[in-house]
Amino acid sequence: MDKAGMKKTTVINSDLSRVISQMGHFDTLAIGDAGMPVPKGTEKIDLAVTKQLPSFLDVLKNVLAELQVQRIYLAEEMKTENPDQLSAVQQLLPDVDVKFIPHDQMKQDLSKCHAFVRTGEMTPFSNIILESGVTF
Repeated sequence: MDKAGMKKTTVINSDLSRVISQMGHFDTLAIGDAGMPVPKGTEKIDLAVTKQLPSFLDVLKNVLAELQVQRIYLAEEMKTENPDQLSAVQQLLPDVDVKFIPHDQMKQDLSKCHAFVRTGEMTPFSNIILESGVTF
């Protein structure tokens, strides 16, 4: 049996699991839509299969099952351009500190992330930077 078959947790993508396991306090991981440009130096974990598959929210839920998050960064533009997605994110992370930043700033901040997880999401500004917390 392969190692993924032995794993009891919910993240079975080997690259995503590796990145999450290597993260420390205050490290960041980004998840985003299919169109987000990823800086050359940032690892891209491409999960996109086709339009909307997997969705931004499905991947976010999967990552949150394993990653302790203390703060999230969202684009200011999400408030007006994708309020339904914003509401869904806030419902998933009701007690987490939210910082809104301009989308252009978010694109720059991807260079500091451990990785960018590309989804099949096709709605505007469906991007998030997760800042890891500690479980103790």
